[in-house]
Amino acid sequence: MNSELVLSLDAMGGDHAPGIVVDGAAVFLKGRRRKVRLLFHGDESQLRPLIDAHPAVAAVSEIRHSDSQVDMSAKPSEAVRRSRGSSMWNAVQSVRDGEAQVAVSAGNTGALMAISKVCLRMKAGVHRPAIAASWPVPKGFSTVLDVGANVECTPAQLVEFAIMGEAFHRAVHREARPSVGLLNVGQEELKGNDVVRDADALIRAAGLDMNYRGYVEGDDISLGTTDVVVTDGFTGNVALKTAEGTARLVAGWMREALTSSIIAKIAASLLQLGALDQLRARMDPNNVNGGVFLGLNGVVVKSHGGTNAAGFATALRIALEMADSAFLNEIEKNLGLLEAAEARLATEQAPEGQQESA
Repeated sequence: MNSELVLSLDAMGGDHAPGIVVDGAAVFLKGRRRKVRLLFHGDESQLRPLIDAHPAVAAVSEIRHSDSQVDMSAKPSEAVRRSRGSSMWNAVQSVRDGEAQVAVSAGNTGALMAISKVCLRMKAGVHRPAIAASWPVPKGFSTVLDVGANVECTPAQLVEFAIMGEAFHRAVHREARPSVGLLNVGQEELKGNDVVRDADALIRAAGLDMNYRGYVEGDDISLGTTDVVVTDGFTGNVALKTAEGTARLVAGWMREALTSSIIAKIAASLLQLGALDQLRARMDPNNVNGGVFLGLNGVVVKSHGGTNAAGFATALRIALEMADSAFLNEIEKNLGLLEAAEARLATEQAPEGQQESA
């Protein structure tokens, strides 16, 4: 692809902004041949010296000055009312105005979601956006969604997540026909609550062009049983935070074991040359940083607020892959099939007199 890709960055969002944003851009651009231009939205007096310190970044960048930024503790409703003209608002607005293909921010998640919904609006056929996260599995990554945008979901919304998650996985993880599973407390047909069971029935009735495998359980997420795992935002966020905590626990145990004696320290120094470094890289959350807001008329990528330069570079890589994909177009066919299935099921379930009038 020879056309120039433009990424719009909220340079003031995150715990370590703006330094981490500029440093992350430098890591992202290193050795990259793809034509990319970066729009940095933020305080020019802070950004100019940081960008000038990286000639490769300065060569492809433009600073759009913003007088304000969204506080990490701001409530979503407050952000929408008071943040027009902020670095976050302007970063998303650049996507709406067609200046950029993707917006990236490490700022306040709730505020970013609210601003994105106001600026970009929801895609036709999607009731709520979802946050998709890449999850390390034995062979590559799976996609889990929703991981925090929607505490409660209807069956139709879970099916929408399945459609969007499948297209996301194909775009970012290059799987031609991803398998999709619905998270449940068991794989038996009668297991789970009404929402999950109804979502399963709706997926099967809709005739979606999807490699749907039915129910998966919690341990299937990390086993990579399916490429895409669909759940509500409450369950997905709890699962994600549990996994991150477990990874930190195991990493702590490893450090403890490898420094417990002189022999252990010698063994650790030898392992540093290969296997231990590989394991550390696979457990490093910065290598999977970047949740994507799905369901909008545009692409927004959310980086962890406390990430480092390598982590922000990963979020930019995901942004590039999303922009270079046909993601937004690919979901339309299955959303159309879902809408038709919902209408058909509503007619079938209506009282007989209402069916005739319909």
